[in-house]
Formats: sequence, structure tokens, C-alpha cells
Amino acid sequence: MTREMQELKGRLKATWMTGHYDVFAKFMEEDAVEFFRRLPVKAGMRLLDVGCGAGQLALIASREGAMATGCDIATNWLEKARARAEAEGLPAVFEEGDAECLPYGDGAFDAVTSLVGAMFAPRPNLVASEMTRVCRPGGVIAMANWTQEGFIGQMFRVIARHIAPAGMPSPVLWGDEATVGERLRDGIGRLQMTRRTYHFDYPFGPDGVVEFFRVNYGPAARAFASLEEEGQQRLREELEGLWGCHNRARGMRTKVDAEYLEVVAMRC
Repeated sequence: MTREMQELKGRLKATWMTGHYDVFAKFMEEDAVEFFRRLPVKAGMRLLDVGCGAGQLALIASREGAMATGCDIATNWLEKARARAEAEGLPAVFEEGDAECLPYGDGAFDAVTSLVGAMFAPRPNLVASEMTRVCRPGGVIAMANWTQEGFIGQMFRVIARHIAPAGMPSPVLWGDEATVGERLRDGIGRLQMTRRTYHFDYPFGPDGVVEFFRVNYGPAARAFASLEEEGQQRLREELEGLWGCHNRARGMRTKVDAEYLEVVAMRC
């Protein structure tokens, strides 16, 4: 690994360890359950959740009887995931691990999943090969990835106008069917991609949503922290405008639909 890549990965780790992802992810649980229940995962299957954050998808799988393991580079969120598993009496395991170099043997899992997590690793071809490698022949690889055209893709563009790009391929290319088809090719027998909608529902207005993201969501928190007061105000205004114009609710509530690409691949 080059020094530049080491520095980039260090910045990414610092970004994802910022904020309070366990709080942030609670508003995403309902659609995470729907995503999981569409997968061909049954009780007793070995499941790996790559880029698990605070354990959202792995905990759902564990509740359904899967032998779930979650891995992430953000060690503070792994601690939150372990605490949640212990509180619920779930056997889910959470370990530090990089999506580009997974610390597991070949074919170790029946299902390898990632819910808007692995898409943020800087070397996507390594992510694809690693997720394929640790999946057993006949197993399933499944991802949910934000699209460039969808709401979250638009939000990322707003943030990028105020801070310098990280020097890596755009994460939302994982939401492009042609790109995913190129990345998930070797070792894949069947690949199905479906555009679906994630439903964000917050009990506060668009200005409260932006503040919630600033406090709890690592990329937003780091973006605001990198700017002077004037830049922070411009970023806040643009984000509030974006949430406001897409808001389907009235009063002190915000409901916004965000498109993502559901990727389900069968390992050959």
C-alpha cells in the first residue's frame, strides 16, 4: 500500500469514527429489515456484514437465527454493536476488518452483505474480489448502494462543493448497474440489480435533519468541521434547501425518499 493510500484510509477511518452512527442508524432500521428479508438467508446460515457500522444488518440477521458476523474499520461503532448484541442476548460477533482485505478464509460465509457500507471503501475492485472470495460457492453476495441520481447522491454532491474530494472513485458508482456489472464479474454466476427506495422519516423539520446529520453522521460532521463559519452557514443552507424541497411531510416532520441499488449476486 502506498503512503498516499495509507493516508487516505486513515482519513476515512477518522471520518467514520466521527459522530454517533448508532444513533444515526436507528432511523434506517425499518428499511434495513425489508432489505434483509428479501435475501435468501435462512436460520443457521453464516452471514458476514461488511462495513457493519453499529451492527445494524448483522443484528437483524442474528435475530432471524443467522450466525452473523459484522466487520468495520470504525472500532467505536463495533463496541456499540457488541453492547447491543449483549443487551439482546444475541450471539452476533463484531470484529475490526477492512472491506479491501477481509480477515476471513476463502468461502467462510454463506452470505456476504453490505448495507451502504462497503461502497465507501477507496478501492472498489478489491472490495468486489474480497466479498466474492469469502463467500462460499453457491452463496449470495448482497449490497444496498446509494445511486448518483437519488437523494443521497444529490446530498453528497452538495457536500463535495464545499470540501475537496477525497481522491477516490465516487462511492455512488456502486449504484450504477454497468459499473457493478464490471466489478462483480469474476466468480459470479448470476447478478440481479433492482432500484429501490429507502424511506427517511424524522420527527423534526429539514433544519433539524441537517443538524442531526451534522452531529451524528461522520461525513457530514467532518464536512462542517472543515469549514469556517461562513462556509458552514452556506453548507447548512444548501442542505436545508435540499431536504426541504424533497420533503413529503408537513409541519415539524421530514419524510424523504432516497433511491438505492439493490445488488444480489450468486457465487459460482
